[in-house]
Amino acid sequence: MTDYGHDLRFGAFLTPTAEGHDDLIRLATLADRIGMDLIGIQDHPYQPAFLDTWTLLSHLAARTERVTLFPHVANLPLRPPAVLARSAATLDILSGGRAELGIGAGAFWDAIAALGGPRRTPGEAVDALAEAITVIRSLWTPGPAADVPGTYYSLDGARPGPSPAHPMGIWIGSYKKRMLELTGRAGDGWLPSSMYAPPDELAEMSRTIDDAARAAGRDPAAVRRIYTVTGRFSRLASGGFLTGPPGLWARQLTELALTHGMSGFVLAVSGPDAERELRTFTEEVAPLVRDAVGAARGGTSPVRTEGGATAGGVASDGTTESGTTADGNVPAASETSGHIDLWSADPLDEATRPHTPKPPSAVARPGGTGSRLIGIHAHLRQEMRQIIDAVSQVAAGRQDAATARSMINSLTLRQNYWTLGSFCTAYSRTLTTHHTIEDQFMFPELREKQESLGPVVERLEHEHEVIAEALARLDAALVTLVQDDSHMGEVQDLTQLLERILISHLTYEEEELVEPLDRLRINV
Repeated sequence: MTDYGHDLRFGAFLTPTAEGHDDLIRLATLADRIGMDLIGIQDHPYQPAFLDTWTLLSHLAARTERVTLFPHVANLPLRPPAVLARSAATLDILSGGRAELGIGAGAFWDAIAALGGPRRTPGEAVDALAEAITVIRSLWTPGPAADVPGTYYSLDGARPGPSPAHPMGIWIGSYKKRMLELTGRAGDGWLPSSMYAPPDELAEMSRTIDDAARAAGRDPAAVRRIYTVTGRFSRLASGGFLTGPPGLWARQLTELALTHGMSGFVLAVSGPDAERELRTFTEEVAPLVRDAVGAARGGTSPVRTEGGATAGGVASDGTTESGTTADGNVPAASETSGHIDLWSADPLDEATRPHTPKPPSAVARPGGTGSRLIGIHAHLRQEMRQIIDAVSQVAAGRQDAATARSMINSLTLRQNYWTLGSFCTAYSRTLTTHHTIEDQFMFPELREKQESLGPVVERLEHEHEVIAEALARLDAALVTLVQDDSHMGEVQDLTQLLERILISHLTYEEEELVEPLDRLRINV
């Protein structure tokens, strides 16, 4: 896939609950004050616990100054398109051009019918939406009275107006093939949600939109892509999507921007932590994503230079031009002064590793924790070999496209690089999760039960940091590779480096921990 070059926008997805509406207004005004770009409001007119979305949007327009407001998404079956067109244009005029129209074909047909709305089949709902878009655009376009024939919606000599204050977009919530094709033919924007379209499904959906746009004679870049996401901020990465520190969020959203063309990210928030989540998303995640995407668009890359800095803003100490680490976090003072130097002759400083005495006949006890650790390590080693093989074959694919296609079952080299990136990212999450379990559970118990293991455990924890840095650098290099295939060498260098330090680390850990894990009966 590709980056369509749109400016990046970040926003909030809010639920218009009537109870506690003061908190809702407070969140919306906070979003405006701290610099968010978008506020999307759910529209479920059949939900008696919700405020009316259009009334709420009008109220928020009067309480905010800069943020763009839109229904996410307007329920077409209960909002006739001719009235919806004038409501949306009115909101845009009164807000000074700060409105867009999110719209959907409808769902929850029993609830819609209970309010007197139509009950439609999926095919009918798509056809009705296509007609509604024509009606809306006709009423937004100055000119003579409009005649629009239609099965579900039509105009018969309707006079256009009022016109929106700016070229107002129609953003479509769509997931199935026909709706995606309609988005490509007629939409100005696409509004998927990670709850219904997880990241690994975006490529195929976006491809359907692009193909439909081209078939209609449109540039796929005419369709802005705004992804609604949910997640959890925490100090530790869990291996899932958007679960971890802000730096992890920034890496994953940057990848979506550069490989799937996502140019808007709207965070669904609610509950007691909503304000903190909004602030973290806006003040920590958004700037990192903007910097990373800006660097990629400027043609920079994480290639090392003689001075230790790297193109793309990543220096040999792991910091970027904006002063953050490669994983998007602000480094400690010791880290910015070269605490982790991956490109030294011995990044793990193996000669200074501490060791503890062990019985000469120490072997792993069958079924014990030591054996399980060896099994996990064997799996990590095997997957590391698969990554090395994948990288070497993709590199060869730059000269022999057939080899790359058969290896990764893709049609283009650029898609090969994306597949490779997904593979390495999945491995990164697996490895990170393994190290997190060790750091949080296994290592503390070892320290408690055998004090002399303290120095070994501390060294292993430090090596986890070195490996995490290598994974972050490889991840950054893969993102750049998607945009510029001349940086295959950097990916190869980092893959070889990761293999060397990981294998050394796993071997050291087995030598030092298998025997005490079994002897001390550590269960993890």
